Amino acid sequence: MGSPAAGWAAAPAKRARRQDPAEGPGSPGGGAGAGGDPRLWDTERLCQHLSRSGVAEPSLLSRFRESGVTGAMLLDLPACALEVTRVCLPAERLKVLACLNKLRQTVDVMKVFNDPVHGHIEMHPLLVRIIDTPQFQRLRYIKQLGGTYFVFPGASHNRFEHSLGVGYLAGCLVRALKERQPELDITQRDILCVEIAGLCHDLGHGPFSHMFDGRFIPLAREGLKWKHETASVKMFEHLVTSNGLEEVMKSYGLVLEEDMTFIKEQIGGPFDENICEKSWPYRGRPKEKSFLYEIVANKKNGIDVDKWDYFARDCHHLGIQNNFDYRRLIKFTRVCEVENQKHICARDKEVGNLYDMFHTRNCLHRRAYQHKIGNIIEIMITEAFQKADHFFEIEGSKGKLYRISTAMEDMEAYTKLTDNIYLEILHSSRPELNEAREILRKIERRELYKFLGETQPEKANEIPKDEYDGLADDIANSKPEKNPPNVDLKAEDFIVDVISMDYGMKDQNPIDNVLFYCKADPSKAVKISKEQVSRLLPRIFAEQVIRVYCKNLDPNIVSAAKQYFVQWCIKRDFTKPQEGGGLCLIKLRCSDTSSIIYQCKQSVMVVSRW
Repeated sequence: MGSPAAGWAAAPAKRARRQDPAEGPGSPGGGAGAGGDPRLWDTERLCQHLSRSGVAEPSLLSRFRESGVTGAMLLDLPACALEVTRVCLPAERLKVLACLNKLRQTVDVMKVFNDPVHGHIEMHPLLVRIIDTPQFQRLRYIKQLGGTYFVFPGASHNRFEHSLGVGYLAGCLVRALKERQPELDITQRDILCVEIAGLCHDLGHGPFSHMFDGRFIPLAREGLKWKHETASVKMFEHLVTSNGLEEVMKSYGLVLEEDMTFIKEQIGGPFDENICEKSWPYRGRPKEKSFLYEIVANKKNGIDVDKWDYFARDCHHLGIQNNFDYRRLIKFTRVCEVENQKHICARDKEVGNLYDMFHTRNCLHRRAYQHKIGNIIEIMITEAFQKADHFFEIEGSKGKLYRISTAMEDMEAYTKLTDNIYLEILHSSRPELNEAREILRKIERRELYKFLGETQPEKANEIPKDEYDGLADDIANSKPEKNPPNVDLKAEDFIVDVISMDYGMKDQNPIDNVLFYCKADPSKAVKISKEQVSRLLPRIFAEQVIRVYCKNLDPNIVSAAKQYFVQWCIKRDFTKPQEGGGLCLIKLRCSDTSSIIYQCKQSVMVVSRW
């Protein structure tokens, strides 16, 4: 899993024995003898320990009390070492550090993970206890990018390492704010809760990540409004209770009633989403700490540590350049108050960096997440899961059996549901799984449904969601009248995939919701319009892309299907479908308005005369 961090000069080479959950703070295994758990000591209790340990100079202890060093800071090595260096005279430092280092040996130490993206990162012992559970380890077996791995061979990373990265970055940001603005009163409890929320925000993902909640569940459980964040909250509750972590969390200073609520709200949003916007919807932290809810999952503008990690991690594994620098942005963030609520703001000169961030997001969607072959593979896997759904039984709590599509109703069953279901179907010899197995075998042999092309409707012609189900029928009824193919196609021959490409907030510019501060007055939040930044920035922030595939691989049928699709685009007044061959096609209208012309670099052709 990782190796213990080397503490101060005389830190132990191995990790200290963990306190058993049954051992309370005052029990023999609970810390420094009768003094209880050192992590819970206030400044006065820590000074008493120093005095008994031979560090009893009144002036030194007085400075310690004024500085407010607590037992909780022992677990935050950089902060504690910095504070000791600040308040101690040079002759006192070694003696004090030796005493505190000996005390640190009675508690769990930080653990180091070697991450390919962020380097060597330290994890708090409580986070390590959460990581070392079956519910969290499950994330090792869920691909971060789902079917994209079938297209990009480097995209083999999983939700596990992404979750570690988000937990780490959440800690980086909240600590930076604490150091920069002590008046925010960010406590060690706040830091731990934010880190835990970052670590556990994706616990609820199903097989092949977004394929499960974005494609499979809407088809298998039609009408069910379910999202993986809901399952993440339930899985986090299950993780804590089934592993007996309540007492462990208390031993690290957490107040369960408040902090469990706070962690779950950061992951899934407020418990009551219908509450009036003017009132404070959260229960875990008061309105004075509203900015803490903008770190892991920012509902205001989408700028959060979750994106920072997956941009860097996905680009690293996909082999795509990442132009966004989260390290720089952390150095230029601070909290400002706007309309009696505190928000995280960025320095005004970082507006270009933030546009780069959303541009990176758009590029990743176009080049990888919504890759035409990756998408059709996910569609085929979804079909296989649908056909296998009624024949798979997953045992949950109290021996109750669940299907692939119902496992998320029971967290014990859901813990067992990972990408491995793909291999179970593929290697099964059960006759009732023949259809599902054959679809997966086609993926293995690369016998994929044929891509016919894609088209992009004008904003006024975009297709609403309630019409998606009828699109295949509509294309099947679009047989060309002039030179028709000698093949009659049906709706089941086509697959239509409608994709929304945007900057994360549908047709809005997310930067319009970002607050900035200026060097002249860092306490005042301002907004920066797009026109103030550059005239070269996008004017439109969302578009609809319609892709059509043919399930039959026969070349004659594929050729006929393309004609059907082109005719459908003409009927709908859409752009001529691109086949992905790199042609730049532009739709023009003749001056007599009787013809539509599609122009490419080499030729001009009239495709329809009205």
